[in-house]
Order: sequence, then structure tokens, then C-alpha cells
Amino acid sequence: MGLTDNLFPGWLLLVCGLLFAGVLVTAVRQTSWAGLRSSPRLQHCLFGAAVALGSLWQLRAGLSPGLSIHIFGMTAVTLMLGWPLAVFSGLLALVIVVVTGHEPLSLFAVNGLITVMVPALVTHGIMRWERHRNFRNFFAYIFFCGFFGAGAAVASAGVTMVLLLWLTGVYDWYHLVHDYLRYLPLFVLPEGFVNGTVVTGLMVFQPELLTTLDERRYRQ
Repeated sequence: MGLTDNLFPGWLLLVCGLLFAGVLVTAVRQTSWAGLRSSPRLQHCLFGAAVALGSLWQLRAGLSPGLSIHIFGMTAVTLMLGWPLAVFSGLLALVIVVVTGHEPLSLFAVNGLITVMVPALVTHGIMRWERHRNFRNFFAYIFFCGFFGAGAAVASAGVTMVLLLWLTGVYDWYHLVHDYLRYLPLFVLPEGFVNGTVVTGLMVFQPELLTTLDERRYRQ
């Protein structure tokens, strides 16, 4: 998200660190490690997605510190791997971004929470909602989980960052609305398009790579 050192007070870093640790522990507990070890394809997807995200996150447009713009791509990864493995893949990608100097190591937990965990959990929630509604048309998975899910994920991450910047007094509300929030819909559209296109391509050509896709439900 284009954060810089000393942008947030210590108490906020502590709170974000605790939330980060809580989500990470939950992801560890919900991961089938035996399944991951026995599936080379899943391992390739996890590490391949990390490299792809790490490369994608190098491309960004800077506004103000904490308000940079880039494609997240977490929705497609979450639908491929499930949210726990998507979190690990995203954090590996964030390590790449830190190593290349685009994000500070001191804000790894904040970046991990906003850039990786919030989008993954929002996508997972929308996927669970789509599954609960029991839609029988596979376009529902593509539209709600892929296109809409990606837009909601990046919007949630953006709003979360704005609230943190506002509540800690880094920027006033007028600055945040004028320089970021009013442009947020413009970020949502390309995020939805990119992730939705990737999910559509995988569903058509390699549906077995989408671990969250229940093909049997759409064949009935």
C-alpha cells in the first residue's frame, strides 16, 4: 500500500500485529499440511502465485504515503488455493516486495493484514455466501466470487487503510476523500476485471486448479 516508516503510532502497530498473528494462527490451523505435502500441483500453485503477486505488486502508482494504487490479485489466488493457503502465498509475495525495497519490514504486519488478509477473508466470505445460496449456474461463481469478490476485496482493503490513516491523524478526512476515496471505484473496476478474467480462464481451461470450485453443483 506504499507505507513508510513512522507513519503509524506504536499502539496501532501493536493492534495490527495482534490481529495479524490471530489470522495467521487460524490459517495455520485450517491448512491441510498433509494435503499440501502430497500435492506437488498445489505446491506449484502456492509458490507460483507468490512469485506472480510479488511481481505484480512492484507495479504501482503513488499518491501519498499509504495511498498507492496497484492490482491486488488476492481474489484469484484465494479461489485457487482457499483462504489459508492464499494468506501464505500473499505473505511470501509481500516478502518479495520488502526485499525489493517497495515496502518497509517494520510495517510487514500492517501490510500483510490489509493487502493480504483482508482481501482473502472478504473473498472467502463472498464465496461462502455464493455457496450458501446454492446457485446452479456456474456464471454465479464467476461473477460473484471472481468479478464482484475482487471488487469488494480491494474496496474493503482500501477503506480499511483510509480508516487507519484517518483515526491515527495521519491525514484529515478531506484529504483522504479528495485524494483517494473518490477514486476508489476506478480501482475496483480493473481489480474485478483482472481477477474475474483469471478465474474465468481457469474455470474454462483448468478448473481443477480452483480448489474452491464445486463442479458437481453446477452440473445438476
